[in-house]
Amino acid sequence: MATTADFRNGLCIEFNNDLYTIVQFQHVKPGKGPAFVRTRLKSLTTGRVIDKTFP
Repeated sequence: MATTADFRNGLCIEFNNDLYTIVQFQHVKPGKGPAFVRTRLKSLTTGRVIDKTFP
């Protein structure tokens, strides 16, 4: 299983029982609170693009 440290553009991951490719990702370290990764995922089966934040 890939961790957020492994995220790269074009990486294919399984998420919610579907295959997605990472279109864009951004590591965010706010001044207050923990860091997180904001991603844009494109489904390989439907072509739908979703935004997802990983802690």
